[in-house]
Amino acid sequence: MADHMGAAYLRYSFTKGTVREIDELLRRVPLDSGDRVLDVGCGPGRHANELGRRGLKVLGVDISESFLDVARIDAPAWVTYERRDARRLRFDSAFDLVISICQGAFGLAGGPAADNTLDPDREILEGMARAVKPGGFVVFTAFSAYLQVQHVLDENEFDASTGVHRESTETMNANGDAAPADLWTTCFTPRELRLLCELAGLEVRSIDAVEPGSWSAAPASIDSPEFLVVAQRRSG
Repeated sequence: MADHMGAAYLRYSFTKGTVREIDELLRRVPLDSGDRVLDVGCGPGRHANELGRRGLKVLGVDISESFLDVARIDAPAWVTYERRDARRLRFDSAFDLVISICQGAFGLAGGPAADNTLDPDREILEGMARAVKPGGFVVFTAFSAYLQVQHVLDENEFDASTGVHRESTETMNANGDAAPADLWTTCFTPRELRLLCELAGLEVRSIDAVEPGSWSAAPASIDSPEFLVVAQRRSG
């Protein structure tokens, strides 16, 4: 998908709330200029580059070299990018904040990509938790299972046994050429997210109902498309 779309991904409306999302993120997480941030599943770098503009040192990782090429075009000097698989992160207490937001990496390892792994998203979250310093923050978004089961379109599927939603769609490149795509997204309830954080050694500070570009604090509900999780690595 990334190879086909490239920079055209940034034309989609859900990518237009980057500044508002980072504003809200920095209101929730105490960071100082020069602190280190890891963006897991950074895609074309919209959040990593915006954090860099705020004076933070950012490493963005993604499995798609095509998206990383786009990200590097406008990257501040202290924002760097590496091709890595989010399921195999090898960082240890290196960052003040780790994020995976707005369809980053968390939630995208299900479906055919799971390869019979019991819970690949647990692997991603545990890698994120290891990467952050004790006392540091992990922030990620997850699609809501509540909303998805209410609105499954005829051409899409929701696997109740795994919580994975398959969306059949088309993606457009910069020339307007369409290509079919199946998007596999694992969806969660707040209870599942709390349990995964507990297993990863993270203490949940908040789980809010959000939508792209609108991250104001709101209680979890059955009608919001996403949940925003703010968690902190235990010091012990």
